[in-house]
Amino acid sequence: MHATPPLVTFDPDLGHAVLRTPNSVYALRLGSDGSPRHLRWGAPLDDADLGATPDAVSRAASSFETEAAADELAPQTGARFGPAGLQVRFASGTRGAQWRFTGHTVDGGELRLRLDDRHHPLRTELCYRVRPGSDVVERWTELTHTGPADGPPDPITVDRLDSASWTAPPLADYRLSHLTGGWNSEFQLQRDRLPVAETVLTSRRGLTSHHATPWLALDDGTATEERGEVWSTALAWSGSWRVTVHRDPAGRTTWTGGFGHEGLSWTLRPGESLRTPVYAGLYTPHGFGAASRAWHEHVRRHVLPHPDRDRPVLYNSWEATGFDVDEAGQIRLAQRAARLGAELFVLDDGWFGTRRDDRSGLGDWTPRPEAFPRGLRPLADEVHRLGMDFGLWVEPEMVNRDSELYRAHPDWVIHSPRLDATELRNQLVLNFARPEVEAWAGETLDRLVRENAVDWFKWDANRAFTEAGWDDHPDPDRLWIDHTRAVHRVMDRLRAAHPGLRIEACAGGGGRVDLGILARTDQAWTSDNTDPVDRIGIHYGFGQLFPAQAMAAWVTDSPNTATGRRTPLRFRFHVAMAGALGLGGDLTAWSVEELAEAAELVAAYKGIRPLVQRGHLHRATTGGAVTAVHYAAPDDSEHVLLTWRPTTRFGHPPDPVRLPALDPGARYLDPDLKQVYSGAVLVRRGIDPRLPAGDYASSLIRLRRVES
Repeated sequence: MHATPPLVTFDPDLGHAVLRTPNSVYALRLGSDGSPRHLRWGAPLDDADLGATPDAVSRAASSFETEAAADELAPQTGARFGPAGLQVRFASGTRGAQWRFTGHTVDGGELRLRLDDRHHPLRTELCYRVRPGSDVVERWTELTHTGPADGPPDPITVDRLDSASWTAPPLADYRLSHLTGGWNSEFQLQRDRLPVAETVLTSRRGLTSHHATPWLALDDGTATEERGEVWSTALAWSGSWRVTVHRDPAGRTTWTGGFGHEGLSWTLRPGESLRTPVYAGLYTPHGFGAASRAWHEHVRRHVLPHPDRDRPVLYNSWEATGFDVDEAGQIRLAQRAARLGAELFVLDDGWFGTRRDDRSGLGDWTPRPEAFPRGLRPLADEVHRLGMDFGLWVEPEMVNRDSELYRAHPDWVIHSPRLDATELRNQLVLNFARPEVEAWAGETLDRLVRENAVDWFKWDANRAFTEAGWDDHPDPDRLWIDHTRAVHRVMDRLRAAHPGLRIEACAGGGGRVDLGILARTDQAWTSDNTDPVDRIGIHYGFGQLFPAQAMAAWVTDSPNTATGRRTPLRFRFHVAMAGALGLGGDLTAWSVEELAEAAELVAAYKGIRPLVQRGHLHRATTGGAVTAVHYAAPDDSEHVLLTWRPTTRFGHPPDPVRLPALDPGARYLDPDLKQVYSGAVLVRRGIDPRLPAGDYASSLIRLRRVES
């Protein structure tokens, strides 16, 4: 019987480190200059084969190009001409670090490599972590000014500090998958041949952004959902970020990424350190579907605070009332929502200060007297009496000029007073990097929870950073880091003080969704666009990295407010059932028949919710205009198939939907039709999706494994 190899090993004689996961190996080797160099990331090899693996050298090596293996985090010294993940400037004017390896530690699944600069008081630790049962490798960097506190100040300027650099093996070609989009069209999957160039993915907005997501995948251009090697990475950061992918003419492909964007710099004084966010990566030989499932499992096990909690069926009042909210109207909506089976009622914007539109009130988090003369507690009590939790929309990072908070503290906003301020949505951003602002936000939100029995915050952020300054601060660009970390801390402290509190991340839709924000929230508002046809594509991109239980999906009115498209209620529900189901729209205008159908569909969702929210997602394949997702129980006991066809063509009936996650040797019962299927048939030929005639057709099929 072979002993299980340790998760992490380091051979100091060879300078050779190996991190092992169930289906991959990550290995590096110290170079002759003291810099850790990449050795391998891919299918497992034993120690003897790894030890015999030669360093990867550039095929273009010459007097103009280095022949060394790629760096684990490239400095800007030596014959390195690609993107540098570490860029520093010393008081003398010298740029760049030159390392000597000074030690390592291994603690279970964590490896730290310590490097000291040969000429300056600078130390970095390259940090790695693997966890039992996971193929994800987590990496981050810690940079420290090691000069004595009582010595000369000699600050070190940090122009770039990435979390990690990654290296793909030599492949016949390279294809880049990433997510792009905009407001109302987030998470659009792009797959394109990687050019021989530097490709920059970035956000300069102070938020993760609607326009790009810090996730990517690389393959050789032939990978599919079920087959092919895929290398994928994701950055756990909720502010501005940058990832640079470099494919050089000789065929080497690397990428480096971390917080911040170009043009920023930070200062380290003696004794000070900077720690980067985690930049995680995984390898799979089984295609994009397996990569997604590995990410989903990682997020459930190691990111989300309470992955075993069912995400509640919520009702949100925004599309019914907009800013026109009052106690009586919200209670009427709550009563209808409860009858439909909603488990959470969320009062959205308009409840506070002088808030009647988006021009005033932000920052004044007390109930608007004419709307809630008795405060919010009577509404919360009635919602609880109806059997639902009570949720509240907040936007604590933002302020209107027309607010008591701004009039009292105009210096609290992110802005350089020597520049004209740009207003977006009639608001400015509060600088959470200021300790007094962070303290105010924490105290204000804590008071709202305590005084109003709040069970859920929908935490919104409808504004990017502009003219981002912090005049007269000794290190003004720190606001780009410290603001985000303060937001994280406020959320963490709130949850610690109120263990039952749940938080939904929102930023004008999906403008701040990443592994960092999901580490302290329960789900993310995916997009302000609730049109079910558009949402099919948005959900497809979101699911490349994030699991269904983190994906808020609403059923709203028809015609849709974003697109004007009219769709059947059942189609809207079947699309929203693919994530954490929510209800919006004006329930007082729904017909008796619509309310009855909605209640039936909510009940159906609750029956499949554990499988949707915690099962294994497979993007099922079919032809034509049909899209399907298949959720499989880890033990193969239950399965759910959701299928959608927005448009139909005469003479083009839907093809059967193949279900490769099933066991070909088993049999499966459809409890609704009382029909038993052969697993082999469903895997190889597929199942009839049973779509009704016409456009906007959808179906929900349940299967249960039975004894053969």
